[in-house]
Amino acid sequence: MGFILLGFGNLHELRILLFLLFLVIYIVTMGGNILIIVLVVTDHHLHTPMYFFLGNLNLSFLEICYTSVTLPKMLVNLLSETQTISFAGCAAQMCFFILFGITECCLLSVMAYDRYVAIYHPVQYTLIINQSVCAQLAVGSWTIGILVAFGHTVSIFTLPFCGSNRISHFFCDILPVLRLASTDTHKNEVAVTTLTVLLLLFPFLLILLSYSLIISTILKIPSAEGRHRAFSTCFSHLIVVSFFYGSGTFIYMQPRSAQSRSSDRFLSLVYMVLTPTFNPIIYNLRNKEMKCALRKSIVRKIFPQTTSE
Repeated sequence: MGFILLGFGNLHELRILLFLLFLVIYIVTMGGNILIIVLVVTDHHLHTPMYFFLGNLNLSFLEICYTSVTLPKMLVNLLSETQTISFAGCAAQMCFFILFGITECCLLSVMAYDRYVAIYHPVQYTLIINQSVCAQLAVGSWTIGILVAFGHTVSIFTLPFCGSNRISHFFCDILPVLRLASTDTHKNEVAVTTLTVLLLLFPFLLILLSYSLIISTILKIPSAEGRHRAFSTCFSHLIVVSFFYGSGTFIYMQPRSAQSRSSDRFLSLVYMVLTPTFNPIIYNLRNKEMKCALRKSIVRKIFPQTTSE
């Protein structure tokens, strides 16, 4: 009928402290990403393909959903004695977790392509990356996420679960749930590994290729200020990619015998909690245009009678 999420059971005496810590992280994550969406929607200077379709609206909305799939339930369980989740609830949590995770993988590679075109083909940028192309790339990313999430969830939750119902994790992740199936899960594990290679490594290789071309182009810029500005934009995106792809690849591609459940939980926190929290800061709010839009928004709130330029 349901599962028990062991989560941080070995840290029971710290559950109140953990609850407060993750509650603050959740509030910061939601507030930062909602702020970005509001700025992009309300400031016409940010109505460009990069900001509206790639950098902010899709990614920020995605990370709001991504964090909300797991953190609220984890917060409830930290204050609960039972820490249970229904069978249907576990399936729904896994489905949406895979959906948002795969979609973010695709969007991060799309954003790398956007940066490549902006730096490598600056004159043709508006022709290559127009609103129609951005919308198609965004829809394609979400479509891939939906198909993979539905396929994985159906294949896993149609397996028989007749034994233990204790999940050694704080949410319904793929591998911890597969360990509880009362049948041979070798084919499912092969499918998980194969899709990990295709949907983690392949986009990651595209990102590396894009940035190798970007760096070679940046080094040819004669102005030191221009090189610094270009590197600054790319560096922010690379930090996000490193957190997300690094932890995800380590969890889902290491051999089963080498898996440490404690390290799995820690790395899951990195890409599920820390990355969405720091993304608004390291990728968006440090951006010159975003900071300008934020200052103008604050001025309008303080001095509503002042007309914007």
